[in-house]
Amino acid sequence: MLNRSTRYGTDRTPPAPSRLFATAFFALSRRPISFLFFPPDRSVRVTADSPLQLRAGLPMAVHRILKDEASEEKGERARMASFVGAMAIADLVKTTLGPKGMDKILQSTGRGHQVTVTNDGATILKSLHVDNPAAKVLVDISKAQDDEVGDGTTSVVVLAGELLREAEKLVATKIHPMTIISGFRMAAECARNALLQKVMDNKADAEKFMSDLMKIAMTTLSSKILSQDKEHFAKLAVDAVMRLKGSTDLEAIQIIKKPGGSLKDSFLDEGFILDKKIGIGQPRRIENAKILVANTAMDTDKVKIYGARVRVDSMSKVAEIEGAEKEKMREKVQKIIAHGINCFVNRQLIYNFPEELFADAGILAIEHADFEGIERLALVTGGEIASTFDNPESVKLGHCKLIEEIMIGEDKLIHFSGVEMGQACTIVLRGASHHVLDEAERSLHDALCVLSQTVNDSRVILGGGWPEMVMAKDVDELARRTPGKKSHAIEAFSRALLAIPTIIADNAGLDSAELISQLHAEHHKEGCTAGIDVISGSVGDMVERGISESFKVKQAILLSATEAAEMILRVDEIITCAPRKREDRM
Repeated sequence: MLNRSTRYGTDRTPPAPSRLFATAFFALSRRPISFLFFPPDRSVRVTADSPLQLRAGLPMAVHRILKDEASEEKGERARMASFVGAMAIADLVKTTLGPKGMDKILQSTGRGHQVTVTNDGATILKSLHVDNPAAKVLVDISKAQDDEVGDGTTSVVVLAGELLREAEKLVATKIHPMTIISGFRMAAECARNALLQKVMDNKADAEKFMSDLMKIAMTTLSSKILSQDKEHFAKLAVDAVMRLKGSTDLEAIQIIKKPGGSLKDSFLDEGFILDKKIGIGQPRRIENAKILVANTAMDTDKVKIYGARVRVDSMSKVAEIEGAEKEKMREKVQKIIAHGINCFVNRQLIYNFPEELFADAGILAIEHADFEGIERLALVTGGEIASTFDNPESVKLGHCKLIEEIMIGEDKLIHFSGVEMGQACTIVLRGASHHVLDEAERSLHDALCVLSQTVNDSRVILGGGWPEMVMAKDVDELARRTPGKKSHAIEAFSRALLAIPTIIADNAGLDSAELISQLHAEHHKEGCTAGIDVISGSVGDMVERGISESFKVKQAILLSATEAAEMILRVDEIITCAPRKREDRM
């Protein structure tokens, strides 16, 4: 391409090709390559579209720094790509927010085309294969929120998306990203302090604290599939968490899913339930059980050398080998029996011969217990998983008062009651299908996480959009007091906070503009407890409705969303590496 402002002195006709030489440079701002033709003996005036200036007569070769297939986006384009990706992710999950949020169907492309029906933000985002780097940041904060406090996974992504939406408008008015970040930080600190002034803590009063836990559990479950039976499941969750006595380790709470019946048939069972059947000819009930939990091979017909061959010249030799194998297995079983146990639980298969030996000794042998089940069983019975049995004194046995077989629906399971770890319990979920049960388990897990965090940090706030209104009011006042461009960023933060109650109202099919303006008016009164009541479709008193949230969850949402928005705002260049090429091994 000829440069648009090349001039050949006074002679308008270009010289012969033999007298030309070309110098090319690649503009770093991703503009096309310009070929500048000029004769060596004439003066030339060149104006380039890039910041680099060329001097005539000096050949210059600028090499590309990145590989051919690598790409980079700079400045405004990079920032726009980040904003668009993050806002797209926020728009994807915002319809699931609130008590009237909708569900998403996620279908895998793998074998079986597995289907997941959920409205849990973290589950939706975990299942997406996102290409945009800024969108990945939001997926990560959603996962972190799920791991840390269990709930608020959608809210954190929506708030971060709204902050970036507001930041985009500010960047368009030529406000520097670092000024916006500084304003966001001031606003986040102000919002957190506003919440701290309004928290309630009833840890000293056991009855009020239990009531707070029930309200938090019901608020958490009201946006899930369990919302129709939220009192029942809130009670299950609170009972299970109170057994933990302040621990946040949810390993002691086992959730078993059994299709059949309705969600209302779900129940809490103290002790541990293992999803296995008791073998034939073995005791069906054992009291004061001593349990050896093991992960060892209990099969006789395998020579344990890979690819081994045994050549024999008669069938009697085969019989001798089989006899030796049996003798070896008998010795192993005798060593296990020598531990003085009456229940043996193995991770691997137990073949007929050793099972027969255990039955003769009056020992209950359970085979092929799944790994998560066996680890949890060892934990709750106080035992350890063993794999060698030569030193009985070094093996720690598990103990429980009673082992018996129970029926749930059509299935037989083994029930361990009176386990050493008193806080252990099992929640048995019943439901119409596997999809319903999977979503019920996710919902219950969220409630258990929030409750276990609240038992440790017992500060509670009201819900239903009330915290966002309180924070927005204080942040607005801070914006009025702040001079300079930062005040625009602080105002933008306040508008982003108000997006959460707006979306909750929109998802419920209500007039969000009307409700938010009513809430604004209410919150200018002293000691206001008004929030959005999506059931009646109006502004309601959150104390009367019993809508409460954990302070820790709200704080995590606020701080995580602000930090994620800051990180994306700082971006001014996106470099995509060239893909690795397969080596040709031919």
